[in-house]
Amino acid sequence: MGSVDVLVISDGETVAHDPDELPVLLKREDALIWVDVPVGDPLAAQVLSEVFGFHSIAVRDCVERNHVSKFHVYADYVFVALHAPHVGRRGHVHYVELDQFVGRNYLVTVHGPLNPVVDPRVAELDTRAVRHRVDRGVLVPRSPFELSHAIVSAMTRREIDLVASLAKECGRLEQRVMLGEERDDPGAFLEELFQIWYELLAVRTMAVHSGATYTRMNRQIREAPDSDLALLSDLADQFELVKSMADAQREFLHGVIEFYQTRTSAQTTIAAEKVASTGVQQNDDMRRITAWVAIVAVPTAVTGFFGQNVPYPGFGTKVGFLASMGLMLIMAVTLYVVFRRKKWL
Repeated sequence: MGSVDVLVISDGETVAHDPDELPVLLKREDALIWVDVPVGDPLAAQVLSEVFGFHSIAVRDCVERNHVSKFHVYADYVFVALHAPHVGRRGHVHYVELDQFVGRNYLVTVHGPLNPVVDPRVAELDTRAVRHRVDRGVLVPRSPFELSHAIVSAMTRREIDLVASLAKECGRLEQRVMLGEERDDPGAFLEELFQIWYELLAVRTMAVHSGATYTRMNRQIREAPDSDLALLSDLADQFELVKSMADAQREFLHGVIEFYQTRTSAQTTIAAEKVASTGVQQNDDMRRITAWVAIVAVPTAVTGFFGQNVPYPGFGTKVGFLASMGLMLIMAVTLYVVFRRKKWL
């Protein structure tokens, strides 16, 4: 059990102890015991079951990954599972789980199973931050709920920072849309927009689940002091704030996406109309060319036919020549009139 951290907080001092001392430490009434179990500790289940005697369902929830926040209220402790977002490669948002057992004089924090690609240190960001404050004496928690409140508050602050970072990205993308800089690679740009939208959605989802968990927990716990219930209510409010901020930013980004898609659609329509107009003009040109070719072909047809030495009335005479010329002229004028009426000319 060497990888489990055990801290005893008493009289404003924090003292680290060996995990083997836990059975004796838990009997103390004048101290707050904080046990932090790291990711992947093979003895975690043994500590939780044998030393603390936690319910098998709660222990199982610590060992296995949970996809939503949850809590169980037992006779002398409360179990709660939460998630914090971590943005990984290509915008994939990992659910980083933190499980807590809040007892009468102890808090057990268990860093749940992680995706292998996530650095285990990411799971300990909030507990390390609080541990640093406790070690420096900046934070002196008087109850397990107060210590838990500090850890979860550190989590919500990171979520707000993430929303702020995504808001900055939204502003950058919106500026590119307004300046038309996205036209170089519209496909990649649209993927970027939806990636930010998805990240905001993931943060919002975790905040909604966590906020609902603390709201329900506040109603279920009956025997806790009013000060502890106020802390639970405050955490529910913090998660509601995260949700509201993510919602507002998603709405803004949705407007940017709609504007971009509408403008792109309008540009596509205008381009299609220009192509259609060009096609119509080309058809008109082809009709005119065809009409003139037909008119010009009349003399060729007449002379070509009679050029085969075929005798006809007036053959070889001036009158016959004039008659053939008149025939060509009549046919050409007739075709010209017909094509004009059809508006080919």
